Amino acid sequence: MRSGRIRCFALSFLLLPLLVLGAYAGTITLGTAGSYAVLAGSAVDIYGPATLSGDLGLWPAASSYITGLTSVTFASGTEDNTDAMTAQGDLTTAFNTAAGLSVPPTNALTTISGATTLPPGVYSISSAAALTGTLTLKGGPGALFVFQSGAFTTGSGASALTVLFFNTTTDSYGYDPDIFWETGSSMTLGTYTALEGNILALTSITLDPYSTITCGSALARNGAVTLSGYNTISGCGSETTVPEPGTLGLLGSGLAILAGVARRRMRI
Repeated sequence: MRSGRIRCFALSFLLLPLLVLGAYAGTITLGTAGSYAVLAGSAVDIYGPATLSGDLGLWPAASSYITGLTSVTFASGTEDNTDAMTAQGDLTTAFNTAAGLSVPPTNALTTISGATTLPPGVYSISSAAALTGTLTLKGGPGALFVFQSGAFTTGSGASALTVLFFNTTTDSYGYDPDIFWETGSSMTLGTYTALEGNILALTSITLDPYSTITCGSALARNGAVTLSGYNTISGCGSETTVPEPGTLGLLGSGLAILAGVARRRMRI
């Protein structure tokens, strides 16, 4: 009997990872907004050379509020204002989903500075101080990282923020399309900031000179996106998702069934 209880106790630990994953089992889908490197609501202002991998679009403001477009080199994509209305709708859905994710108390951060390493999860940042240093995000393929703040600002020059993704499956640095920076106001990337992820801003986004976004996008719902010059934004495809709760639920059901079968066998 004692050995049977020990085996049941051990089997119960199989379910713990599912409970942890379930805490972050939201789905953030960019939909048509995922094809945009830059999407804005009121204006797109470009003041110097920029390279974009993905579309550039504006809605509801008219295309005449896009300035400096001749400075843009499209590695892929084009100016697409026709589909921008639909993309803004999908952006709103993604923004609301990201903003609605709950933050565990241990993930409530004051700021990010120095050398910081974080596992997958949903984080909040309360301080208005600039984010600085090197932030390494460690997780497997499809790992979800969401950062929420009233407003984001990153450091400049020697204090610029660098964000890296370390793939724990391949044990090497790579890219993760499931990194999101959600702000109820605006985000400004200081000079030489190297960000990874998709910025979902209610108002505006500004990239200071030489700041870059890798495997992500600058998506502003109501305000402007400003590219100050020598900026690069590389996108990650037409759609960005994280594992759906249903998939995790099926895994949990499967393990629960196995545990039940094991218990019946112990009684025999």
